[in-house]
Amino acid sequence: MFKAKITKEEVNLMPVVGFDGTITLVDDLSKLQAAIDELRRADVVGVDTETKPSFTRGTHHKVSLVQISTTNHCFLFRLNKISFPQELADFLADDKVMKIGLALRDDFNGLIRQRKFKPDNFVDLQTIVKNYGILELGLQKIFAIVFGRKISKAQRLTNWENDVLTDQQQVYAATDAWASLQIYQSLVAQDKLSQKEIDKIISDANSAQLNSAN
Repeated sequence: MFKAKITKEEVNLMPVVGFDGTITLVDDLSKLQAAIDELRRADVVGVDTETKPSFTRGTHHKVSLVQISTTNHCFLFRLNKISFPQELADFLADDKVMKIGLALRDDFNGLIRQRKFKPDNFVDLQTIVKNYGILELGLQKIFAIVFGRKISKAQRLTNWENDVLTDQQQVYAATDAWASLQIYQSLVAQDKLSQKEIDKIISDANSAQLNSAN
């Protein structure tokens, strides 16, 4: 059984892991179709997005990057360079390939503001982790519970619209999409807990939180 909760301090003591497969930048429309064709051959992929951070109240940016990963190949679609092409929207709406992510509705809502489409066949990890006794909702903590490894968040607030993405940015982006896929594949290989078991885990966690507050 997985731990229900984990502290930031526990996560920080874990060894860091990152995506070590192939990363392909799709920063020109000439590269688009080959990337989509390869992803359509997968049964399931991990999905995430990045947006240039805003440090001014009321200022919002468009989604800069869509990262879609198989177990060993991640494609980084640079929307600030290629816009949000119909082919990519069609892939995200394709019911034949399952897409795994975390807080995916937020990602999709950002993309829908750029091009209307209807996402299909996707699983948000936040909606399923409780079935396996995990009460955390953040990707880093869920990954730490499942694998005992830490994924770095150091590049999160960097500029995703830089003319050239650094190697560190590319690995960070790929890792987030890949990590969602790894978590999903690990969880579904386990038996789901019964509702009674889940209720007890939630009750125990609430009691522990009350005791620590006192």
